[in-house]
Order: sequence, then C-alpha cells, then structure tokens
Amino acid sequence: MIHCLTREPRLWRLGLTGGLLAATVLACGGQRVEIPPPQLDADRLLFERGMIALEERDWRRAREYFVQIRDNYPQSEHRADARLAIGDTYEGEGSLDAYIQALDEYQDFLSLYPTHPRAAYAQYKVGLVHFQQMRRAERDQTETITAIQEFETFITRFPDHQLMSEVRQRLREARDRLSEHDYVVGYFYYRAKNYAGAISRFRQILDDDPAYTRRDEVYFHLAESLAESNQLVEAIPYFARLLDEFEASEYAEQAKVRMAELEVGAER
Repeated sequence: MIHCLTREPRLWRLGLTGGLLAATVLACGGQRVEIPPPQLDADRLLFERGMIALEERDWRRAREYFVQIRDNYPQSEHRADARLAIGDTYEGEGSLDAYIQALDEYQDFLSLYPTHPRAAYAQYKVGLVHFQQMRRAERDQTETITAIQEFETFITRFPDHQLMSEVRQRLREARDRLSEHDYVVGYFYYRAKNYAGAISRFRQILDDDPAYTRRDEVYFHLAESLAESNQLVEAIPYFARLLDEFEASEYAEQAKVRMAELEVGAER
C-alpha cells in the first residue's frame, strides 16, 4: 500500500539499475518520491534513498520511502531499520503531534524486536523524545520524570552500550531539571519565610539527587533556613559543605561570613 501518494503519469530511467524503469509519485507535501518497480533489491534502493533524505532532514520524503518497506516488503532485511527510521523522521520534525507519532514507532519497535541489535537505540530515543518535551523548572515536570525513567531503563537493560555516556549526560540534565523544580518551590518557601517548608524541600533535593549540579545554592539556602529557625548547629555543616565542594560558588563569600557568625552564636 502506498500512503498519501498519487501516481504521476511519467516514468524515468533509474541509472543505478542499468536502465530499469521506475515510477515517480507525489508524496503528501508535493515532493517527488521515486518508487522502484518490483525487483530483487527494490527494498534496498528504497532504504538507501530514505537514508539520503533522512540525512538531508527531508522528513516527509524519507518517511515515504521507509513506509514502503514497512508495508510492502515483510521479508526485507531492512524492515526493522525502516521502522526505526520512521520514528526518526517524526522525532526530527519536532512538533507535539510528531513526538507522539515518534514514541508510537519506537515503542512498537521495542515490542516487535526486543532483542534486536538496535533495541538500545530505540530505548534511548524513547527517553530522548520525552527529554525534548521537558518544560521549564517552574512548570509541570511529567515529561522530565518520564525521561528519567526511560533513561534509567536504558542503563539497566544496556549497561555496556556505546550510547551510555550520552544517556548518562541526558539523565543528569533531566535530574537537574527536576531538582531545579524542587529548588524553585523551596526558594519560594524561603522567600515567604516558611522555613519549615523550605527545609523540607531542600533536604528532599539532597536526599533524592545528591549529585545535583547546583547543590551549592541548596546548601546555602538550607543553611540559612536552619539558621533562621534557630537551628544553628545544624546549619553550620551545610555552609561547610558548600565551601568544601564549591570553592568558586557565587555563595562562597557569604557562606564564609555566615558560618563565622553562626559559630560565634553557637558558642554562646
């Protein structure tokens, strides 16, 4: 079945096959997509043309080639890769609707080919699609949480894969976004002088994400919240951790001053 295509009454000679005739058709967007006639290696030709279009970021034209393989060549050795490439064309488009389609394609691939050599790539792309839809720290973090879960699934299932360093980097960014969200809430409590709420939220960040990239600001405002709650002994170690782990932090000088003040107060 040819999806969204209308035959154009024109034939052209395909140089790669030594003068073999091939039909030229129109894709949905008016782009010409050359569909080779039935022959032994037609699926290979379709796949090669699809990959060229994919490299050129011509998402719709690339997708038409890959759909032909998926729908018309069930025994093709390129069929699994074509299914995965369809997901890549949707992911490349980058719209909300396209992301939904991309997720469907990648998840279908994982269901159909759970042991395929490229299953790891599909799992990475599932996480990446959610990652690309993460919202700002002050907004809802559903996509961030899902991205974290999918990247963690990758790490569990494919611990030695070559994509691991990139997955870990994306995972760190996603966790930072989620921790930043909690920090925004904690800082709101801090500014409102709801120190109990601030302390709870800041401690939660350190418990849930001890490697949070910007934990120096968490240390500082947690210590200040404790100090404002007259918990001087508990506050001092967080200023000390800030100075020990983040010597160049923008909060370092203030932390030195505040720690000295609290140490004097704690001795009284």
